Amino acid sequence: MAANGGRRRWALPARIVISLLMLAVLYTRFPEVSWSEVMPTWSISTAEWLVGAVLLSLVAMVLSAVRWQQVLRAMDLPTSLRTLVPLAFAGQFVSNVLPTTIGGDVLRVSRLSKENGESAETFASVVLERLSGWLVLPLITFFGLIINPDLRHQGDATLFAVLISAITLVGLIVIIVLADHPRLGGRFATREGWTRFVGAVHLGVARMRAHPGATIGIVLAGLLYQLVLCVAALMVAAALGFGWLGMTPLLAFFPAVLIAQVLPIGIAGLGVREGAFVLFLTPLGVPAEQAIALGLVLYAVNLVVSLAGAPSFAIGGRQRSRS
Repeated sequence: MAANGGRRRWALPARIVISLLMLAVLYTRFPEVSWSEVMPTWSISTAEWLVGAVLLSLVAMVLSAVRWQQVLRAMDLPTSLRTLVPLAFAGQFVSNVLPTTIGGDVLRVSRLSKENGESAETFASVVLERLSGWLVLPLITFFGLIINPDLRHQGDATLFAVLISAITLVGLIVIIVLADHPRLGGRFATREGWTRFVGAVHLGVARMRAHPGATIGIVLAGLLYQLVLCVAALMVAAALGFGWLGMTPLLAFFPAVLIAQVLPIGIAGLGVREGAFVLFLTPLGVPAEQAIALGLVLYAVNLVVSLAGAPSFAIGGRQRSRS
């Protein structure tokens, strides 16, 4: 137990250091970058685009709650958006603002399971909601590459986008097949620790098999959620002066960035996200400093949106202490 506590204590500082190191690598890798131009030139137009990006990101948070609701419905745990939207915002606040390694997903599971009394099913719903992104994001990338043939000939950018998407899809299939097997996944259904993840997938797949039509609702909600995020990213690009990039490059490459930034090797994807944007966008004519700025400003937008979850986090915490 003490060893686990020590690892948790060092996890956050280590991830911060890794993020700073990755940003330092970008700095040394692109010495010609004009770092004074990384941040946008402020004007009324810039402010309008950024406000639009924040508003769309708020809409995306509501859509993420809709996606979670669809998963819960498939698992015979119908829950109102009035309950799920505050939980989604509170989880986002914990994940992006508070100095903790626990994460917003744990908060969502903890608080909702106290309301519905179904800890295992609630945990499984959050796991399946996250896994649905492993399906939707690669599909968006492949769609972007299909409708814009030029994007299929961008060297390493195209190669890495395809590899990331393909590996993600294969990983999703392997996880579902293994977890759904009664002798492999079924044995972990009531376990704790990391094997609880496998058990959660097993439980979720078993429940959803009884409601195959619900999968369509989950995928559609996930698609709409990710597409709104792509439009928000395009608004930030417009604020930075390269809205000429258009939508299809973001459809092809932004999902790969979103997949890469969830790797637990930094803090909130900082460094990974910016490096990925440089890889994917500079072949299209976007200067490296603007590609880096896109990642940093999207991070700032995410932080602003996350602050909207502070009241939900605080109110929920007080209700829990009273109970």
